[in-house]
This record gives sequence, structure tokens and C-alpha cells, in this order.
Amino acid sequence: MSLVKKETRRAAITAIIPGIIICFIVMMLGIFGAEQIGRLLVALDVLPQGSASPVSGIFVAIIIGIIIRNTIGLHTLFQQGVAFSVKYALRAGIVLLGLRLSLSEALKLGAWGLPLIITCIASGLFITLYFTKKLDQSRRLGTLIAGGTGICGVTAIMAISPVIKAKDNEISYAVANITIFGLIGMLLYPYAAHAMFGDDPIKVGLFLGTAIHDTAQVTGSALIFSQIYDMDKVIDVATVTKLTRNLFIIAVIPFVSYLYYKQSNQQEGGQTLPKWYKFVPIFVLLFLGLSLLRTIGDVTLASTGQAFGLLATSSWERFYEFWSNVGSTYMLGIAMAGVGLSTDFSMFKGLGMKPFYIGLTAAITIGIISLTLVSLFGDYVQI
Repeated sequence: MSLVKKETRRAAITAIIPGIIICFIVMMLGIFGAEQIGRLLVALDVLPQGSASPVSGIFVAIIIGIIIRNTIGLHTLFQQGVAFSVKYALRAGIVLLGLRLSLSEALKLGAWGLPLIITCIASGLFITLYFTKKLDQSRRLGTLIAGGTGICGVTAIMAISPVIKAKDNEISYAVANITIFGLIGMLLYPYAAHAMFGDDPIKVGLFLGTAIHDTAQVTGSALIFSQIYDMDKVIDVATVTKLTRNLFIIAVIPFVSYLYYKQSNQQEGGQTLPKWYKFVPIFVLLFLGLSLLRTIGDVTLASTGQAFGLLATSSWERFYEFWSNVGSTYMLGIAMAGVGLSTDFSMFKGLGMKPFYIGLTAAITIGIISLTLVSLFGDYVQI
């Protein structure tokens, strides 16, 4: 490598370091802030003892970043690193999430559980996209809200955003939308579930796992139900249901991206849709690869006592828990801190309240559909 190329690369690395550092600091503040909110909710008896914070550190990091950007501003020294974090840390975090999701979890739900989850996902997607069109809102924003409502909250929004080239204000708005309605569902749905399904832990868990947006919120809701009504199995069923629902991010990202580009092509006209493989980003394939790795490790551990014939239970668990929880959390946190630091309040002009009406309608509808489907088919699901 020539001296000029080495100097150019060194200068490029030096230029992004300050921005990455500030994103890291904002991310750490977000994680700390989310923990404090969780402790406050427990202290106020809103959540039972032992509950994790239902507010994502990612969401708090976005808010802190937005506050910084719109008060003291973002110096040009940090801009390249912030842009780098938004683009590359985001993809790395999503890839590492694959280790958190074992495909074998889906098999626990049996032949009836999977169609029920798929129907709820599809309902959330199409209803949200329908109202987005009716209210004449941004297709990108509607697609983000649809993904967050139908699949796995903030994670789905972050995964879809680079594929459809979403703007920073759209990402921030979609995350706020999903967080607010997910929190409301987390607090209200345990009581609705008990009123509808009484002491049936499978039906309750299926409902909570399909009707609430974010994984942390599903867990919080299941904990609330378990401690109020003394039913620990609800936590297991809700967790399995939500993790299975999260797996569908593999298929839904290409699907909603195709719908977005197809609709854009029809309205603008005269353009050729991208090739099919353009709808399957490399980071989604890597996500699937790590999910398969987790699945094979779990299966070999169960059958031989060692993951891949090499790792004992404790070693395998330490490996995937570190990379799936710590690795993905930090990468996604850095990326979303960058989104907040890139978001100027002036970007929100013109968005108004209509996107929140879309999110509200989608949340209510998916809750009703989930209640109906679980009532009709919940008896056939055994976990």
C-alpha cells in the first residue's frame, strides 16, 4: 500500500473517531437513563419488583441525542463519525441480534401457534400501510411504523430503515410512536388478558406476545400478569411467542421493502424495480446465518451435551449471551445515539399528529385481532 493511501486511510479513521466517541457517551447515558426509569416505575408500584425497564435504552439515547442536537448543536468535528455510526454500527448490531434468536423456539408453538403469529404480523403490516395511504403520509414513515407494529418494535424499525433509506426524523418519529403505544399496551393488556382468558397461561402468553410491540415491553407485561395473578408460565409462553415473532424479521424486511419500492414505482412511473436480491440486504443474510448458528448450537447441545461437540453449556451460553446481548445492545445503542444527534427539530415540520393516529389505529387493531385469534385457536396451542 502506497504512503499516500496509508495517510488517506489514517485521516479517514481519525475523522470518524470523535463522532463515534460522542455516540458511545450518549448511548451509555441512554442505557443509564432507561435503568433509572425502570427503577422509578418499580418504586411507584407501576411495575412489580424484579422487572426490567420497559423503556429501551435505545429510545432514551435517541431523545438525549435530539436534545443535544437542538440545544448546543453538533460540531462539524463529530459529523463524520456520527454518520458512520448510523450506517455501520446499525448493521453490526442487527447482525449480532441473530445469536439471540434460535429457530428451534418456533417449533415449540406447533402447527397452530405459527399461523396465529403470522396472521397477527400480516394484520399489523397491512392495516398500518392502509391507513398510511388513507392519511396521505410518508410511505417510508408508514413502512417503519408497520414493521415496528407487526414484528418487534424498535429493532424492526432500525432494520428496515437503511433498506428504504428512511430519513432521521422518520426513524425518530417511528421509534417514539412504537414506544408510546407499546408502553400503554404493556400496562393495560395484562388486565385485558385476565378478563378474556382468566387462568389460561397459554392464551394469555400468546396474546401478550402477539399484541405488544417491543420485546422488553412483552416481558414487562408478562411479569405484571405473573405477579398479580401468580402464574409464572405466562412469562415463558409470552417470551417464546415474542421471540418467534421476532424471527420473521428475516422475511418481512425484504417484503415491506418490495411493497415500498413497488408503490413508489407505481406513483412515480417509468422506473424499473430493483432486482429481487436488492430487497435482501447482506446484513439480513448475516443475521439469518447467526440465527442458524445459534439453532445448531442449541440442538447439538441438547443431543450431545456439547454445542458443536466442543462447548459445554456454560461456555456456549456465555458466548451467545455476550455477543447477542452486550454486542448488539452497544452497536444498536451507538447507532441510535447517532440518529438522535442527526435529528434537527426542524425536520419534524409538516409531519404533525397524523403518524401517531396511524400508530394508535394499528396498535388497537392488532390488539383486537390478537384477542380474537387467541380466543378462537388458543386451545390448539400447546407449549
